[in-house]
Amino acid sequence: MPQMQHRSDILSRITTYAIAIAIVLGIAFIGNQPLQAQSYSVLYSFTGGADGAYPFAPLVLDFAGNLYGTTEYGGTSQHGAVFKLNTGGTESVVYSFTVSGDGQYPFAGLVWDFAGNLYGTTQYGGAFGNGTVFKVDRNGTETVLYSFTGGADGANPRAHLTRDIAGNLYGTTYYGGSGSCVQGCGVVFKLDKNGNETVLYSFTGGADGSNPSGLIQDWAGNLYGTTSNFGSSGFGTIFKLSKDAKETVLYRFTGSGDGAYPVAPLAFDLVGNLYGTTQYGGVCCGTVFKLTKEGKEIVLYEFTGGQDGAQPLSGLVLDLAGHIYGTTYWGGTANAGTVFQVNENGTESILHSFAGGEDGAYPYAGLAMDIFGNLYGTTQYGGGNSIGGASGFGTVFKLTRPSTIP
Repeated sequence: MPQMQHRSDILSRITTYAIAIAIVLGIAFIGNQPLQAQSYSVLYSFTGGADGAYPFAPLVLDFAGNLYGTTEYGGTSQHGAVFKLNTGGTESVVYSFTVSGDGQYPFAGLVWDFAGNLYGTTQYGGAFGNGTVFKVDRNGTETVLYSFTGGADGANPRAHLTRDIAGNLYGTTYYGGSGSCVQGCGVVFKLDKNGNETVLYSFTGGADGSNPSGLIQDWAGNLYGTTSNFGSSGFGTIFKLSKDAKETVLYRFTGSGDGAYPVAPLAFDLVGNLYGTTQYGGVCCGTVFKLTKEGKEIVLYEFTGGQDGAQPLSGLVLDLAGHIYGTTYWGGTANAGTVFQVNENGTESILHSFAGGEDGAYPYAGLAMDIFGNLYGTTQYGGGNSIGGASGFGTVFKLTRPSTIP
């Protein structure tokens, strides 16, 4: 791989997001700081009403430290919402999806531009009921940039978008396309600034895999992602899509010790290695893996399903000291999920084990890291609000900078 490609996903966006420079510098600074203990706090508990319910997606931060995300349900019409949580812990709904053609049930996180506009996807709704790509401006006005027809153009986008320096958006759909799967095997698409969609690759459901996750982009414009199904052994793949839309399978999971069914996006380190998670495989309950530039897969950690966690469904975030952070949906002391840290030597540490009550339960999404190394995330359930014995409507949480573990 050319040297220009050997950059982290953070560095690849420097020219698009100036804040990325601060993030990189902040994380580098963290590596030289004294150790400190981490503390966990719930920043917000969703009520299940107009404020939103059941956040599946990771969060994004703006320059001022405000957090933005989506909830799959809730909002004024119970079809999902885009929300903001300011630094004082006050939540406001930026946009509530309706029963009209604006989209329904956002599952993925958001990406933003210099002007403060937010971009995302909905799984359903739009002109054809098969999902949308949308934009929400700083005034809370929503615009549908594209409505999927459910045919060759794709259907039901469930993953975040990636934005390049020119303002083009890249993403995947879970279904649709021209593959052999019953509902279609999914596509990788590009949406230009004028709302024109181009299918860059349509998965066949064969050795190339099916049902892709979110994408990351390197400095040269190549895209990388995972498919959760199929491949040679049927357990998913890691793929690369070059700038000229040539697809290459970098790794096919076998379903044994190397992992099975990756459902989350990948992460880069500074030299171009890829990191990710598999939902199953390993000992039993998922893995954290590394794919070297040479295409060698290394399992860094295998979850046992006990207090160490089980079934990581999220992507990972890395700091410059080589520590890897993520969440598991199950496992931990109450079997309600964990926040974990894994080192390159395979040592895992639990930073928080969810009790399943007010602190939240079942984190589906990955984590966001600020310039000080604090971690932010969401839980799908739990929190301080429940109705009729229900398990709560989810939380936004913060974990102060974890101790560096040798």
